[in-house]
Amino acid sequence: MKIIRIDVHQVHVPMSTAPVDPTAAVKDGYVPTEGLHKHIIELHTDDGFVGLGETWKGTPDRAVRAAAEFLLGKDPTRLSLQYLKLPHDSTAVNARDLGAMVAVRPVDHNPSIHAFEVALADLVGQAHGVPIHQLLGGAVRDRVLVHYWSGRLPPEALAHVAREGQQLGFGGIKIKCVLEDPNVERVQAIYEACGPDFRISLDPNQRFRSIGDTLALAEALADYPIEVFEDPLPKEDLRAYAELRRHLSIPLALHMERPDDVLEAIRLEAADVFNLRGTMSTVHRLGYMAEVADMAIWRGSGLDLGILDASYAHVCAATPSCTLGSDIIGQFMREDDLIVEPLTYENGHVLVPQGPGLGVVLDRDALSRYAVERGDSGMPGTWSVSG
Repeated sequence: MKIIRIDVHQVHVPMSTAPVDPTAAVKDGYVPTEGLHKHIIELHTDDGFVGLGETWKGTPDRAVRAAAEFLLGKDPTRLSLQYLKLPHDSTAVNARDLGAMVAVRPVDHNPSIHAFEVALADLVGQAHGVPIHQLLGGAVRDRVLVHYWSGRLPPEALAHVAREGQQLGFGGIKIKCVLEDPNVERVQAIYEACGPDFRISLDPNQRFRSIGDTLALAEALADYPIEVFEDPLPKEDLRAYAELRRHLSIPLALHMERPDDVLEAIRLEAADVFNLRGTMSTVHRLGYMAEVADMAIWRGSGLDLGILDASYAHVCAATPSCTLGSDIIGQFMREDDLIVEPLTYENGHVLVPQGPGLGVVLDRDALSRYAVERGDSGMPGTWSVSG
């Protein structure tokens, strides 16, 4: 098997919901998600297989092109998916890899690696007639727990979103927030709308500022079904997390990607659970680290399209420690997912695709509808690399 052509389609799929965080900016350590600027990737092989990939939003065109040119002519069945190395220019980065949002320090890799790892795994799975989760060691579950999601909204509006999620079958919701928001009123509104069994996670993206402020909010929320506080403090000081955890009555979650950061957090006892980000291989490895430490995880996301969401379902299925509600929620938050048959949800779980590879099919009509005419570098929104 050899890759003979790589097609790249840049797309913009707007959110179908209210803006994620209309008051936030990158300087606050949080990147708003009003829309999704992404590349959809097709790897064509000489024996007729097509592997699908999807980049994280905000991935530069030139990072995608460098990876595509490197992989052209390669045999996907002879590449290491676990240690995939792609050409990396440190000036062609994704804002999410710079460390402000997820990592304690920047993540040093070609930011298009998420898309190409998925596309290569899709090809290998198709070639061998097995789903991607089998390439990751095999599924331990056929469905993955998922929680609903909302950006920063007034209490009444947020209660409406939570009730919407509950009616769809979800048993919990993650909400974006900052310290100054009416957080107690929001939680109370959700509680009154959804009842005591509906779990609520608060994700301030490091904007609860201090241990004292976080503890005061936790005390005010003591009578409500709070699942976790995620990343309440700046993450450059994990010892502060360890100190906070010693006094916090609510489980403390850290959103991470780098293995050494996860290892340090485990050593310092700085978290109860992890929200993990990264490639499929990265999340699977970090999930094993959590398993050894007797900790649970969930899979984070960027409110993505159907290709990445399917890949998340595969890795969660193959990771025993992934028992918390993951963020595989994009199809409920955006106008389209760009796959022919949407992922199936039952009772707050996403069913893991069982077909070869990813088990999803690209919707070419939707692809054309959301195509971008020009990429960030001024090059055409759709282009190919071939031999």
